[in-house]
Amino acid sequence: MSFFISDAMAQATGGGAGGAGLEGLILPIGLIIMLYFLMIRPQMKRQKEHKKLVETLAKGDEVQTEGGLMGRISDLGENFVKVEIAEGVEVKIRRQAVAAIMPKGTLKEL
Repeated sequence: MSFFISDAMAQATGGGAGGAGLEGLILPIGLIIMLYFLMIRPQMKRQKEHKKLVETLAKGDEVQTEGGLMGRISDLGENFVKVEIAEGVEVKIRRQAVAAIMPKGTLKEL
């Protein structure tokens, strides 16, 4: 007779496992949503702003590179930019290596 009771107990505990699987997905889905809004979306915004900056480069702009060099753009190409870092000294860098456009007159202050 005791084997009927153990069967009934097994059925009662087995029924709750189906609902717990759905509840177990809520936390990982919430973490993925938080990851998107805290890390991925701001990075995409920064990439879009940098792309706009690279497209608006013009001859004579004073720029700072990702490596820390500062200079004036002397020539523009499709993928590369010549930056004059000192009088008579030019370096050729990729357009994507430009980190920022500095305000006019920044190089004179240094």
